Amino acid sequence: MLKNSMQYSHIVLQEIINKGDNVIDATMGNGHDTQFLAKSVGATGHVYAFDIQQDAINHTKDRLTQLDLISQTTLINDSHSKIDNYVSNPISAAIFNLGYLPGNNKSIITHFSTTIPAINSCLRLLKVGGRIAVVCYYGHPGGKDELDHITHYLSQIEQQEFSVLRYEFLNQINQPPILLIIEKK
Repeated sequence: MLKNSMQYSHIVLQEIINKGDNVIDATMGNGHDTQFLAKSVGATGHVYAFDIQQDAINHTKDRLTQLDLISQTTLINDSHSKIDNYVSNPISAAIFNLGYLPGNNKSIITHFSTTIPAINSCLRLLKVGGRIAVVCYYGHPGGKDELDHITHYLSQIEQQEFSVLRYEFLNQINQPPILLIIEKK
């Protein structure tokens, strides 16, 4: 059975993440991706997880503490557009889940004006063979605009340095998420 965008994002990242790697969760939300990344890098790796909402930090901290994964994570209550202020080590992977924090205020959403600089920061930090997964939820106000800007931006990056893949279901209703995957050559 074909995997949805969220499931497939984990598959393509798991293929290249090794124990001891540094990785980024650019939109921590309720901590599901942070948990996946923390398990993937193990106790010797590190996850830098970003979110502007304190609720996201609290949910993620609780989740990681219960699973004994907190020691390999840094939870950052700041915009993903400020990755450069916190991360200087090369990374093997990054993940973005664009949209809003499930179960919270739906008017607080990601915006292309901060997401594109964040993606660009991750591209600069990315090791050869590393990947960035961008899961685009666009069925909310502002979501389609962000998707369009990010798609345009990624279609313009240097093909000799990066490959960009778009993974989506064409025959599903209600705007199923679209996954964009960037791999450094």
